[in-house]
Amino acid sequence: MRILLSIKPEFAEKIFNGTKKYEFRRSIFKDKKVNKVVVYASSPIQSVIGEFDIESILNDDLDKIWERTRDSSGISEDFYRKYFANRSVAYAIKIGRVKKYRKKRQLSYYNVAYAPQSFIYLD
Repeated sequence: MRILLSIKPEFAEKIFNGTKKYEFRRSIFKDKKVNKVVVYASSPIQSVIGEFDIESILNDDLDKIWERTRDSSGISEDFYRKYFANRSVAYAIKIGRVKKYRKKRQLSYYNVAYAPQSFIYLD
């Protein structure tokens, strides 16, 4: 099963160039069958640019997640702490195989009318 995930362009590029091995989220999808993420690069790109397999999902307190992911996080600790401000739990999607599309795709390709705030199920 796939989800469409909105990701800021700077982080999406890091995913596809291999410098970001985790995608961090404050909350996560409930369906355990999700195994692939379709990446929507948000403004100013506003297009689907590729996909990646989910290797695993980490879920723990902020300090433990940062300890496990920091070397491959693609973000600074300061950014991480600000993103999870007032949260006690962090989710980190471990990125598996990546595939960047040769041509950007519009949301209409997936029968999606608008960019998701966080994610939407595609299948």
